[in-house]
Amino acid sequence: QVQLVESGGGLVQPGGSLRLSCTSSGRVFSFLTMGWFRQAPGKQREWVATISTGLTTTYAASVKGRFIISRDNAKNTVYLQMNSLKPEDTAVYYCRGLDSSTAYWGQGTQVTVSS
Repeated sequence: QVQLVESGGGLVQPGGSLRLSCTSSGRVFSFLTMGWFRQAPGKQREWVATISTGLTTTYAASVKGRFIISRDNAKNTVYLQMNSLKPEDTAVYYCRGLDSSTAYWGQGTQVTVSS
């Protein structure tokens, strides 16, 4: 079983930055494809970014060039560096760990971008 715990959310002004962290316990972290998703009020959950076990990264068009996903296997942690934040980035952010058969989700962390 995999447990994922996100942290690092908060209130930030437009144009600001935040770094989210997601730490895993349980199964071997380095074997998991890790991703970040977000869900804004009244909207469906949407994919933000993914980092593979081989460190290949992909991004949604809405965040490409502003967000950076990375992982530290020694710390069992995946990060999401969010720069040039916009009000439309306001959402609950979730991390997901994916192996060959199962998706594991964290409980989410709130990010609010507002002046």
